[in-house]
Amino acid sequence: MESWLFEIDYCKNDVVETLNNLHEWMKPEKVKKGLMNLMDKAYIQREPFGVSLIIGAWNYPVQLTIMPLIGALAAGNCVVIKPSEVSPATADALEQVLPKYLDNDCIKVINGGVPETTSLLAERFDFIFYTGSTPVGRIVMQAATKYLTPVCLELGGKSPVYVDRNCDLTTVANRILWGKTCNSGQICIAPDYVMCQKDIQDELVSKLKESIAMFYPEGIEKSSDYCRIVNDRHFQRLKKLVDGSKNIAIRGPMDEKDNFMGPVVVTDVTPDDITMQDEIFGPVLPIMPVKDADAAVDYINNREKPLAMYVFSNNKETVENFANNTSSGSLCVNDVLMQAGLSSLPFGGVGNSGTGNYHGKFSFETFSHRRSVLLKGLKMETVNGLRYPPFTDKKLSTITWLATKKLKKVGLSSFLPYFIFGTIIAVVIKMIGLDKILSSFK
Repeated sequence: MESWLFEIDYCKNDVVETLNNLHEWMKPEKVKKGLMNLMDKAYIQREPFGVSLIIGAWNYPVQLTIMPLIGALAAGNCVVIKPSEVSPATADALEQVLPKYLDNDCIKVINGGVPETTSLLAERFDFIFYTGSTPVGRIVMQAATKYLTPVCLELGGKSPVYVDRNCDLTTVANRILWGKTCNSGQICIAPDYVMCQKDIQDELVSKLKESIAMFYPEGIEKSSDYCRIVNDRHFQRLKKLVDGSKNIAIRGPMDEKDNFMGPVVVTDVTPDDITMQDEIFGPVLPIMPVKDADAAVDYINNREKPLAMYVFSNNKETVENFANNTSSGSLCVNDVLMQAGLSSLPFGGVGNSGTGNYHGKFSFETFSHRRSVLLKGLKMETVNGLRYPPFTDKKLSTITWLATKKLKKVGLSSFLPYFIFGTIIAVVIKMIGLDKILSSFK
């Protein structure tokens, strides 16, 4: 079910949305003009960058490769695709299937590991789209600087969750656990850690236990609805986090031979704990008690900007506090992950969690160069001659009057000109008569 929802249907819906709207997206975008350009035609034209490189990720190897491909092709680019070697079965499938259905002159799939990726980054591309970790994102950006190639970096980070005490903790636990166990927590926008006040921590843990029992009634180790860690290296990395934690309130079953790791919840975590150093990217959930929402905001602001942020609260002021006083790639209130499923919202990070965004129209925009176009006629040279030497005070005064922008007035005074104009029109109609005015147009 997760594969259908997050991989296949997700991509199919994006294709359909693009096909339904591409004609509209491609239209020249008209822009406002000043008096100096009143008789000219000005618009923004979307055009492809050229040849784009898309480097996919292993946690959603279909979605994170095909979704940017849709935007790249919609914008008119040719594309070189480099699937992740960490998910080799899907990488092989993409290499075999895509050439059967897509234009081989425009799209190439190149498989391989670090050496192949390094060789690709040494080539000159017109645009690079990378999904993965922040350290590798720095390498990609560094490679792009050689040719001043623009990039879109979809990275990650520690996405925080704040839980207010006025919430229904049963619902909160269900939603957090769902976000943390989808793909076994191997999601860039998965809830990374929870902050809450000390007095609700034990109740939240109790509700999380109930959620686990509800999701996996026959035991999580027997469930076919819970996936594995991608490989042994990542399993050992996560096991090290668990082994280095002190207060484990929930310890799910583990099987190293199968790369299986059940949900793990660690309580009374401090900023120095091992689970709070890097993005977890797995089913390990630290809970860090904080004094209040302000303390949580301060903690977030003292660290790198996350890809996603989650707030559970029924208090409007608390929600506005996080919305107005923090920065993140996205903010989702009273749920997790769901903001990424709305194609009318851009998906992307900020600062250390990435640059650029995509999904839906935003994918088309990301892979498009916005070209400024101004079309002028060869007439009215007298007016255009104001800019030619010899310069005079009169020319300067005229150009300044034509080109200078005015601040918009705020308040009722801004409607005064419209009121005066409307009054004049009403008086004229009354004096002349509406019938005579209409008959003059016949």
